[in-house]
Amino acid sequence: MSHPRQVAVMALNEIERKDTYADVALQRQLAKSRLTGGDRALATELVYGVVRRRRSLDAVIDQFAKKPARQQALELRVLLRLGLYQLIYLDRVAEALAVDSTVELAKVQGLGGLTKVVNGILRQYLRQRTPENPLAIPLPENPVSCLGVRHSYPDWIVQQWSESLGIGEAEQLCCWFNQPPQLYLRVNPLKTTREEVQKSFLEAGIEVETLPNLPQGLKLPSAGQIEALPGYSEGWWTVQDASAQWVSHLLNPQPGEVIVDACAAPGGKTTHIAELMGDMGQIWACDRTASRLKKVDQNCQRLQLQSVKTMLGDSRDLTQFQESCDRVLLDVPCSGLGTLHRRADLRWRQTPEAITELAQLQQGLLTAAAGWLKPGGVLVYATCTVSYPENEGVIQPFLDRHPHWTIEPPPQDWNLPVSESGGVRLYPHRHESDGFFMVKLRRRST
Repeated sequence: MSHPRQVAVMALNEIERKDTYADVALQRQLAKSRLTGGDRALATELVYGVVRRRRSLDAVIDQFAKKPARQQALELRVLLRLGLYQLIYLDRVAEALAVDSTVELAKVQGLGGLTKVVNGILRQYLRQRTPENPLAIPLPENPVSCLGVRHSYPDWIVQQWSESLGIGEAEQLCCWFNQPPQLYLRVNPLKTTREEVQKSFLEAGIEVETLPNLPQGLKLPSAGQIEALPGYSEGWWTVQDASAQWVSHLLNPQPGEVIVDACAAPGGKTTHIAELMGDMGQIWACDRTASRLKKVDQNCQRLQLQSVKTMLGDSRDLTQFQESCDRVLLDVPCSGLGTLHRRADLRWRQTPEAITELAQLQQGLLTAAAGWLKPGGVLVYATCTVSYPENEGVIQPFLDRHPHWTIEPPPQDWNLPVSESGGVRLYPHRHESDGFFMVKLRRRST
């Protein structure tokens, strides 16, 4: 199996039949294939793109397919999604190729009796689309549902964004999260310099940009296999989004301190803390999942860091740290709604009910971790979501219950967007990074 569209169909069918995560299904099918280079990239684009745009694609199918076709096997709908995705969203794929290849895939998938249906629906769409209406369907009058169908999101997510940003910016956010993610790196200053890493990438013919105000940050518009990039095996850098790099700077760890990263896996922020401390001090990296904790050890080994020790356990139960730490990082489990461009199927898996449950978990983790700090100690709370209930909705009740804790805003020269409460909220469409929230809390000395 070496055709990118066939690989994509196999992955998409697995996602639908078995509810497999999109990245897992894709990697499984790629491993079975012989795809390389551009073909591998096309298969990846097709799988993630079809998953992201599922609601929009299904609305088009339901508009043009007659009732018997709409009720046909799920495999037919997957094929139609694949064909329509190429016609609507991939300018580099010729229309004739998109149609003909989808019809051929129908035969390969054992749907030969439906080739006329596939061909008819795709060509009917092409006849009726216009530049003003690329989906060629009537959109809902409700503004939230209209954005949900046009940009392929559940209404509840669009509603949440429109309430906090307004409908105009909500649409900008929808558009931003439908773009493929860029790759960000954090240079390990204990091994090399950003200039040396940048030079090695340019010599290898790889475009790279420095990140303003982040002394270790680099951005790659595109990249192939991460492990094949210059300096990976030498521990010169690690992958970390720009937003996430700000978190450890806000924590401001100092050499010789005792620091706990309470929800550490896979270790991106743990290793950053170690680098900022000059690898001098004691960092405890905690996580309740052993397999994920192994990734922390692996990252520390590759970056050649010695100051990190791992600890398996739920942070709500680790009473041995009581009032013994100088600083704590609490990068809590969250809905991930600031990373929808990186996780194609997350928009369909997350629910409002899950966010309510997560906020309760986050409050419990914050209360427990706050007890670990010495008087005068610092705790940084962070999430990779733009969801109010998981951010200010967690911090404000904590401050109400703990009057001996205060918020410290970041330095003004960092040019970060600080809210009236003193927390930092990064919106992707405004700041060209993952959506993030972070706030620095300090326990009063007296």
